[in-house]
Amino acid sequence: MLTPNKTIQDSIVFIQQNLDQDLSLNVLADEAAYSPFHFSRMFKRQIGVSPMYFISSLRLQLAKTLLLDTAFPIRDIGLEIGQQSLGTFTTRFTKSIGMTPASFRASLQHPEAYMTDLKQNKWQPPSMHTASTRQLSGSIQTDEPFNGIILAGLFPKPIPEGLPVRGTLLIHSHSFHLTNIPVGTYFLMATAISWEMDSKKILIPQETLRARHPYPISIDGKRSLPETRLIMRKPEITDPPILISLPLLMKHFLQQSPISH
Repeated sequence: MLTPNKTIQDSIVFIQQNLDQDLSLNVLADEAAYSPFHFSRMFKRQIGVSPMYFISSLRLQLAKTLLLDTAFPIRDIGLEIGQQSLGTFTTRFTKSIGMTPASFRASLQHPEAYMTDLKQNKWQPPSMHTASTRQLSGSIQTDEPFNGIILAGLFPKPIPEGLPVRGTLLIHSHSFHLTNIPVGTYFLMATAISWEMDSKKILIPQETLRARHPYPISIDGKRSLPETRLIMRKPEITDPPILISLPLLMKHFLQQSPISH
């Protein structure tokens, strides 16, 4: 994936500042002084998703914030992010975040409880399966001192939404192993949560360290993959929001349930 240029960075700033406006592709292209076709192609090549999908993801992140920070009815929050139908909003939110808007609003106490359990070593990583061509191993490093947990997963799209096809949690180790991966093409992403991070910042993780493998990873069941290495960094303006509920991922691990659709 290419390093986003200033035009795309400026476009994202414009999107963030006008998220409540009608942001059509023509509006964005005019602002960037490109044709809609060229702008859309450049945006997707550099960010990984189309401009409209990026906007939709930011609006879902806004919905998460409104659910926690206000008492607005869920229908009104859907309207606020441009969803005219409560059913459409609920379906889209649930698919991306992993739970309904009502459940997300009621989940403010979950992060602290799950982090406490993880800190008390109530979760143990699964044992390694027999080596196969459908597994991915590697390591995740942080550039700065870090004390907490790292969540990593393979996602069908270059944005962390919905449950990953396969995922893992790291506490005391930098090495990860993902096994029994279905044949397909995926995007490897990770984020880090420090022990002292408060619940709201975990539910709306805009400040967490993160990492993303620069290229899609193809699992064909025939070739073994080389080990991969991720380096965690601070979030950048061009990063798509982390939509999946991180406490939901923690819950899966604590229940020792496999992460799958």
